[in-house]
This record gives sequence, structure tokens and C-alpha cells, in this order.
Amino acid sequence: MTVGLVPTDQPAPEAFGAIYQALDAESQDVIGRMAPQLLVIPIHDAAGAIIGGLWGCTAFRWLHVQMLVVPATMRGQGVGTALVRAAEAEARRRGCHASHVDTFSFQAAPFYEKLGYARFGVLENFPPGHERIFYRRYLGSVR
Repeated sequence: MTVGLVPTDQPAPEAFGAIYQALDAESQDVIGRMAPQLLVIPIHDAAGAIIGGLWGCTAFRWLHVQMLVVPATMRGQGVGTALVRAAEAEARRRGCHASHVDTFSFQAAPFYEKLGYARFGVLENFPPGHERIFYRRYLGSVR
């Protein structure tokens, strides 16, 4: 019998690292170390404050774009495209062959499709009344 299984939204500071290390240890014999590396490209305003940008990581020769936000005043000027292309270039430099991202149907689906990302999955009604859409794009000839 397992005891102490209590859900929380305030875990101990070491909880993420401990669970991550346990998962990594269980998987290493099959896939090697996970070893994700952050890939962050911030957008700064004139005062130096971060007002948007791209947050992602690379692992297993894939780029994962986790967050991308371009301030409304900068949209339509190629900033989002420049962010994605810069992240893809850095991912290639790190040996990545592909990129993946997810977005909501009310957000950036047309943007990623315009950049050559192909839809490979959808969660319907997530959030209610919308979809969460998953995209991938191969960055080179190796898959």
C-alpha cells in the first residue's frame, strides 16, 4: 500500500528536481540522459524590461517552443517569424533536426502554419470551446 499521496499546488522546492531525476534515471537505459538545454530569446523594451520573447528548450535533437509572445504593438512586423527562425537556427547549431510547438486555436495556429509547421495532433475542447493544436517542423533532411 502506498501512503502519503497528497495532491498539492505548493510542492517543496526540491520536488521538481527529484521527480525529474527519478524519471531520467528510469529512462537512461533506453534513451540516454534527457539533458534539456534552455533556449530563450527575450524581447526588451527601451528601458530594458522583458516584454515578450521565445522560451523553449532543446532535447533529443528537437527544439520545443514552450512560449512565444510578441507584444501587440510589434505584431505584423516580422518579429515572431524572426524569433522562431533564430530559435530554429540555434537548434540546428545544437544538432536538432526538428521543432515542435503547441498553441490554442484562438492564438497562433495560422502563424505556425505559415512558417511551415504541420499539425500532428489536437485536443478538442481544451480550453472549453477551443482546441489545443500540436505542430512540428523538420529543420533539415534528417528525420
